[in-house]
Amino acid sequence: MARSFLKCSDFSVTEAALVLEEAKRLKAERKQGNEPVLAGQTWALIFEKSSTRTRVSFEVGVHELGGHPMYLDQSKTQMGRGETVSDTAKVMSRFVHGIIIRTYEQSLIEELAGEGNIPVVNGLTNELHPCQIYTDIFTLAEKWVQPGQTLAESVKGRKIAFVGDCGSNMAHSWILGGALFGMQISLGGPAAYCPNSVYIDRLLSEAGLPKNYTFTTDAKAAVGDADCVYTDVWVSMGDEAEAADRVKSFRPYQVNGALFGAAKSDAYFMHCLPAHEGEEVSRDVLDSPRSIIFDEAENRLHVQKAILAQLVKND
Repeated sequence: MARSFLKCSDFSVTEAALVLEEAKRLKAERKQGNEPVLAGQTWALIFEKSSTRTRVSFEVGVHELGGHPMYLDQSKTQMGRGETVSDTAKVMSRFVHGIIIRTYEQSLIEELAGEGNIPVVNGLTNELHPCQIYTDIFTLAEKWVQPGQTLAESVKGRKIAFVGDCGSNMAHSWILGGALFGMQISLGGPAAYCPNSVYIDRLLSEAGLPKNYTFTTDAKAAVGDADCVYTDVWVSMGDEAEAADRVKSFRPYQVNGALFGAAKSDAYFMHCLPAHEGEEVSRDVLDSPRSIIFDEAENRLHVQKAILAQLVKND
């Protein structure tokens, strides 16, 4: 079975650190052209959920690594008409060299990887968003790394405060990715939107990683002494029917100037975008010199290229 990247912990601590260093190299060498490690390969991009950053960064990334990206709208494939995931995996394994998929259920991509014999990369599911977390950690490491340190060393022991929907794919991925890199994750949100501890604790245990997170309903307590404050949209794709209730529940957790001010004076603000100004974050925080959201967005390209290169080299 080919190596896949479905969750942060699919790479070991050592491999995860190498991904950061590879992303740094690929970013620095981009203008000269990166090594075409995907030369002669076609990678399918199967998208059930709409996307800007994920689609563009992966299409460009596969191309810059020498491969051919093939975009497929899942609703217009036979999967969208009832073909089994198993059959799709077996057929696609005979056509393409890898699959990047953005869909709803984590179980679907796990089945796709298990039934096929090509790498599968998680571009986002309801449960997890591992490529984004590696990107976020790389972006912070760029800011924090000191001479003589590796990027992974620079983030160890840092505190990340995640505010909002703490049962979301981003919150769960921060817990798992943070544990992999030795970071502490402080989550703040309504009690009804706490982390799925049964799910995430199982993933931590399976990976041999320590429990590294706390949850509170007190937003300021969550943010206190944080090195980075992170939030995400209150209404994710698929949650539109709950929009009014969600907005009401999350209002006290908006990252505004007052809440951001409870973090360390040099803390960074991050958001995986798109941001809804006036909902999960205020304009003054988005425009703050400590907001690194566009560095974060750019780095999706470099980190995802590093992830693809790692999978190919280990295949």
